[in-house]
Amino acid sequence: MDEVFYWLFNMSIAASAAGVFVLLLRIIKKIPRRVVVILWAIPFLRMWVPVGIGGKYGLMAILSRFTTKTVTVYESRLSRSFSMTNFFMGAESYFPITYKVNILREVFSVASVVWAVVAGALFLTLVLVYVTTMREIRDATPLDGKVYVSKKVLSPAVYGIFRPRIVLPPAMVESEHLKYVLLHERKHIRRLDNLWRVLAFATAAFHWFNPLAWIFLKCFLTDLEIACDESVLQKCGEEEKREYASALVSAAEQRTLFISLFGGAKLRTRIERILSYRKITPVAAAACFTLIAAIAYFLLTNAA
Repeated sequence: MDEVFYWLFNMSIAASAAGVFVLLLRIIKKIPRRVVVILWAIPFLRMWVPVGIGGKYGLMAILSRFTTKTVTVYESRLSRSFSMTNFFMGAESYFPITYKVNILREVFSVASVVWAVVAGALFLTLVLVYVTTMREIRDATPLDGKVYVSKKVLSPAVYGIFRPRIVLPPAMVESEHLKYVLLHERKHIRRLDNLWRVLAFATAAFHWFNPLAWIFLKCFLTDLEIACDESVLQKCGEEEKREYASALVSAAEQRTLFISLFGGAKLRTRIERILSYRKITPVAAAACFTLIAAIAYFLLTNAA
């Protein structure tokens, strides 16, 4: 267990470095949030996958000049090495780990038990919240296809992961904004946003000891909502864009763990981005794809 937590600790540090880079990219308003949402997969991957391909021009290669050590796991005949990044550098040898100071084994042994207990409790909480949430709306009345109505909800939202359905409060059924509410929620279903939401929560729970993991989670959930707005707006005209913003203002805001909510992110931020949104051209889409590929290489490769 102490060895598992040793590498988990190093994975969390590597993910933090990648996540801070994504946070800095979020400041650039011209980068669509649909791109930023994809980039959030990089620090989350860093939190789950301990091994990476070696590269000479990545972030880890830069950091290795100052503070990290690369531990080679496998080296192929094609000169491609698979390695693990060791930020803590508290071991003399690896597989199994021999610590430089004996007390480190005791520290990591105790820390690993605490981590496992708290992570287990958080995962159990997530499961209980999911089950409770789904039971609350199991008696919802079918309206049309995957759309249901329930008096137990205060705002329109997508419930569920494997068989998602839209649940509306009764007052929303006759609303003039229903068209845009359903456009938004159906887009969430097509994008599998509830699944990504759950995976993000699970990742934060797995790395609960890292405060940056919770900051990344919060930013990811906000970006997920804005990215959904952008996907809807890509097919809307200027007048529809204003009506969509109006529908967003009129929808009540409410947050729960397993719900993609029409008013999920900060309202002011979303309204500003909706009103200033410009459709992505094919050239811009190609540029975004190139940007994602370059940043993925920069953040996912380990030092060669």
